[in-house]
Amino acid sequence: MKITGLPALSDNFIWVVQPSQPTSNEAWIVDGGEAKPVIDFFQKNQLQLVGILLTHHHYDHTDGLAEIQATLGKVPIISNRRGPYPHITHHVEEGDKVKVFEETFEVLAVPGHCQEHLAFYHPQALFCGDVLFTAGCGRSWTQPPHHMAQSLMKLNALDDDCTIYCGHDYTYGNINFAAIAEPNNDDIKARQQQVHQEDKLGLPSVPEKLGIEKKTNPFLRFNLDELKTTLLARDQQFYDYPQDSDANLYATLRSWKDALDKTGELETR
Repeated sequence: MKITGLPALSDNFIWVVQPSQPTSNEAWIVDGGEAKPVIDFFQKNQLQLVGILLTHHHYDHTDGLAEIQATLGKVPIISNRRGPYPHITHHVEEGDKVKVFEETFEVLAVPGHCQEHLAFYHPQALFCGDVLFTAGCGRSWTQPPHHMAQSLMKLNALDDDCTIYCGHDYTYGNINFAAIAEPNNDDIKARQQQVHQEDKLGLPSVPEKLGIEKKTNPFLRFNLDELKTTLLARDQQFYDYPQDSDANLYATLRSWKDALDKTGELETR
């Protein structure tokens, strides 16, 4: 597959999927929070839109879809119809398969950021929306923490060589938090230097290999010994979760990052 990231809004990415050796001008998109970047890219490259994969209903993933289809043509929108977005044409859920050109994506249910959130998994590519970010994860807006903890561990079990294509580039702040959460992790230190350099050059830090995430993303590491010890020492308990459960460890880590996000210090250049 050939996958191109289109920057949208302030920090979103819309992904364009084409065959690695195109025999036609057809292409899919993943999500669509803003119309103009998609329309401009498709018209410039004389592409034909043939389908849309939608991870979840939030406005920054859906607001551009009506204009995109009005300009580029009405196409199937494949997603979970249990969410509030009303224009899904093909309902899919956990375990279903979606064919994109000659490639097959497995549908994964990954609630936590919102209840109907889906990811689309191929051994080469994971479109994970706002559940897993580079060096971080999405917030649990309306869901109890155990949903996000379970979803993150589900993604953590996927192939290291898979590349994650997430919905936002929040890597700078995320890796700064990772360095605070795991100060003895040399992989995080090296990645932090790399991300800071990319930031100075105005380059994105997405996408990234899942294997790198497993080494440097604390939201895939909260149940490993060193970080687990740090989180237990914070002595927090959420709902009625046991303190050493994945749900409580995730919730402790998430609340720690949320508190630092409010200070702005993670984004300091």
